[in-house]
Amino acid sequence: MPDSEPAEPAEPTEPAEPEVEVEVELLALADGLPPVIDTDEALAEYVVQLAAGSGPVAIDAERASGYRYSNRAYLIQIRREGAGTALIDPIPLSSLAPLQEAIGEDEWILHAATQDLPCLADVGLTPAALFDTELAGRLLNYPRVGLATLVETLLGARMKKEHSAVDWSTRPLPEPWLEYAALDVEVLVELRHLLADQLVEAGKDDWARQEFDNLRSFEPTVRVDAWRRTSGLHKVRGRRALGAVRALWEARDQLARERDVTPGRLIPDSAIVAAATAMPTNRGALMSTPGFHGRGASRFAPLWLDAIKAAAEMDEADLPTRTPRTDGPPAPRAWAEKSPVAARRLELARAAVAALAEQHQLPAENLLTPDHLRRVMWEPPATRDPVELLEQIIDQLRALGSRSWQIGLTASALARAVIDADAKIKQAKQAKQAKQAKQATPAEEPEEADEDVS
Repeated sequence: MPDSEPAEPAEPTEPAEPEVEVEVELLALADGLPPVIDTDEALAEYVVQLAAGSGPVAIDAERASGYRYSNRAYLIQIRREGAGTALIDPIPLSSLAPLQEAIGEDEWILHAATQDLPCLADVGLTPAALFDTELAGRLLNYPRVGLATLVETLLGARMKKEHSAVDWSTRPLPEPWLEYAALDVEVLVELRHLLADQLVEAGKDDWARQEFDNLRSFEPTVRVDAWRRTSGLHKVRGRRALGAVRALWEARDQLARERDVTPGRLIPDSAIVAAATAMPTNRGALMSTPGFHGRGASRFAPLWLDAIKAAAEMDEADLPTRTPRTDGPPAPRAWAEKSPVAARRLELARAAVAALAEQHQLPAENLLTPDHLRRVMWEPPATRDPVELLEQIIDQLRALGSRSWQIGLTASALARAVIDADAKIKQAKQAKQAKQAKQATPAEEPEEADEDVS
């Protein structure tokens, strides 16, 4: 066989051009900064423009989180095609009913609607229909769904975010803050249309419609024993100290509510934990406790001492327990000890939901609310007939508030998890019993050879 011909020398390659980082254009207001609407007359003029506009209405609200106790809206931003942008100060206005009437049955566009719907409802604004751009991004499996990220990804524009944590109860509001607020609704309409098209293309538009309809009845969760969320509570030892944490937290919360300041500005959580551990009995000891510094600690020292004293004198039976009483399932980490079969159900169900989420390209927590999954797996229907079990799990999920599209995708997987967990636990028990029985049976002695009598 003749030798193969030598390979031709490779042509010299051109050096790779360095990647040029494209600078993203900074988003700017198309119509300039509008004046703040802070009189009933100015609002009446704008609602005429709003009613004459067309299409959905972009809405946002700014609260003073971190500064005020209340969740009230201190600025409301509105934008609509043909009406432009309005910046509305709701504090001095007698009513926002004209605004609600002007929007009527038309769709609201919000980003992260659950953050703004409660404070908007407090001033009489509720949507007849809505589109949540953040939730749409989640259903489309975008890895990051913040407004600035989606605007940059889909619209190629960069948003300023340096004023996101300012005190919006400040009056007058500085012009840079107002510009930041107006930009939050500047491109919401355009972003909504792009996301809506992508939802249709992905076959998820009906899922989104169900999710958006469900959001209209959203109400914030009322936390039971909210004091248990005190940062550092795990360091507290003993029921008496827990009682002091509760008493201090409740005293601080009541005072914060009355003064409309965020509780942490009176005394921080670390101070509550330190005082509950040390149990000081006089002002000097209190003020030397870590965290008790500043105006709130000093001015209201008698209140903090009274709370500590009340906890110190409380009957043992009235002190809080380490584990809160709840009507829901225990923390997942406790399932294996409390109910091995339930722990196995949860393990199988979580894996199945995760696989379905990956298949349908969306986060698992959007495919099925984790709390709904845990509740069904902790107390599934008693029947193990496959058809009846599936029907009853569907009823359970519906009663919990799961949407039809979620139930359709996950109910069968949950029913399988219940049946498979029972089977695996049964197999494990049988294997254990067989092993124990084998260990309890003595080994047979080998037969002795017959004696030779010859």
